[in-house]
Amino acid sequence: HNSFLLADPEDAWVLETAGREWAAQRVTSFRSISNAITIGATYDLASDGLVARAVRKGWCKSPEDFHFARTYSDFLYTRFSAASPRQCRTTALLAAQRGAMTPALAMGVLRDHGRDDDTGWSPARGVLGQDVCAHAGFGPVRVSQSTGSLVTHLAMGAHTHWLTATSAPCTSVFKPVWFDAGLPDLGPAPTGRYDPATLWWRHEDLHREVLRDYVSRRPAFAREQAALEAELLAAAATAATGSAQDRAACSAEAFARAATAEKGWLDDVLARPIVHRRPVLHERAWRSFDAAAGRRSLVPA
Repeated sequence: HNSFLLADPEDAWVLETAGREWAAQRVTSFRSISNAITIGATYDLASDGLVARAVRKGWCKSPEDFHFARTYSDFLYTRFSAASPRQCRTTALLAAQRGAMTPALAMGVLRDHGRDDDTGWSPARGVLGQDVCAHAGFGPVRVSQSTGSLVTHLAMGAHTHWLTATSAPCTSVFKPVWFDAGLPDLGPAPTGRYDPATLWWRHEDLHREVLRDYVSRRPAFAREQAALEAELLAAAATAATGSAQDRAACSAEAFARAATAEKGWLDDVLARPIVHRRPVLHERAWRSFDAAAGRRSLVPA
């Protein structure tokens, strides 16, 4: 059961599955998906048994009554995952940039919290709902979050993939990679146990320390983060049309610069006193997450 975006420089599709049944819809302008079925009564391709099975099971009255999302969705999972609000938000953000979308703007979409961070918003509030940039919290509904983020720029002749390789995109740096250039050494593959030798867990130190006072700590490095990504975007635009060796060097430098920057941001964050203490339940949730992973909160050096 999942939803997929399939695209090349000339064509794009949404493919959604429910067990062995599926439906696909060609993208004609712009499209977003979430962790729920988004295709309704209109689609371009489908599995042979999609409609017949729904009628046979009594999930809809007739083929004319068939609606994929309504018929095959799990109500509780779909409702409490806040999939529909997130898809509505990403669709609105895409519509606002229709015809002018860039990799930088796409990164901004993935960092969206649905409101202006300058208003004092914090992911520590609330036990229901999730934003596009999802953060875990207290309660059975908020036990998951963004694990990694990807923006793919399918320009003709030069396909550049921007990935964080780390969790929350709002505290991460997007780095360029290319299939013919490989990945730089990122250390061992991460597991559920804390391991600072891995890129993912090293970033978790920054992410989780920021969460202790998101309102004060997140803005501390926002401008430097934006400036670094602007420089990486410019460098990648040149490397994309060069040799595979040029692309490999560009990617390796991007990861190295991001690592250095994040280490500096972590030091700065730790040096700042906690001004806005997060709610007790959010604090308790993250203590349990850290305990399960074998991670301890950091203190200033």
